[in-house]
Amino acid sequence: METLLLTPHPAKPPRRVHAVTARVLSIDANWCVLRWKVEGANDLVVPGFAGQGRQDGLWQTTCFELFVAHWPHHGSAHGQRRANSAPNADPGLSATRLFMEALDEQGGPAGPEPGAYSEFNFSPSERWAAYDFAAYRTGMAERAMPRAPVITPRRGGDVLFCDVAVPRSALPPLPWRYGLTSVLDEHGVGPSYWAMAHPPETPDFHDPACHGARLAAAQAT
Repeated sequence: METLLLTPHPAKPPRRVHAVTARVLSIDANWCVLRWKVEGANDLVVPGFAGQGRQDGLWQTTCFELFVAHWPHHGSAHGQRRANSAPNADPGLSATRLFMEALDEQGGPAGPEPGAYSEFNFSPSERWAAYDFAAYRTGMAERAMPRAPVITPRRGGDVLFCDVAVPRSALPPLPWRYGLTSVLDEHGVGPSYWAMAHPPETPDFHDPACHGARLAAAQAT
């Protein structure tokens, strides 16, 4: 499963963080394991341990996030490759435009909204949140979770890892359209916002530009 190279939104540059990657490590019938790696984490604000529990507002400081939707439109491999690779390959291209072109090629919904999706927030404090949306930032509701995700932050030198095991039954069925993102709060400058691609004006992880990754059912282990 591919490693996503995340970049900061230019409107909110970081101080010392200089590289962030994220990936789906594994997925089976019981668990989906995610990993974020942050390099240059010396000045990072890392929330202290608070124990497992649902909590809103985690995005106000350092937090790792998954946006995911069931994505059955796999009719065009060409469209998939463009949506996956083009925004990272050429930052000057409009990731949102490429995403919507891929939708058209695959027979997906027309218009600026990609439809229903879910958002998961994971704090190094081990607090978490999960929401469902009917469409772009609309119809928000808490998503039911059969059990709490297991969040494991690890820090060594200037590198922070955050591994998260999410119950598979809490996630939509494969195949997926998804994005792995992070809010990285640094002392002295506040948060920067990291995703595989961004809308141009302001940071917005709900924008389709941030959800350009795909995971097919055949990739599950």
